[in-house]
Amino acid sequence: MSNQPKIPDAQTRSHHIAKLQEICQRWDTLIAGLDELDARLDAEFHNSPLAAFYQRRTQRLATQQQESSSQS
Repeated sequence: MSNQPKIPDAQTRSHHIAKLQEICQRWDTLIAGLDELDARLDAEFHNSPLAAFYQRRTQRLATQQQESSSQS
């Protein structure tokens, strides 16, 4: 008995490679769909009242920080 791993025959290897390529192609399609969804949700957020609220809040905090640092 040897500890050498058994190397599959060429047909088995090509079958496994084909399956892996199919899986990778499916994952690429799913990832592209998620990227599209992310872009759509990002655009919806930037056009929402909540985004405007966060922008005003950020500006207000930046102004307060500038005022406090200039007073020091």
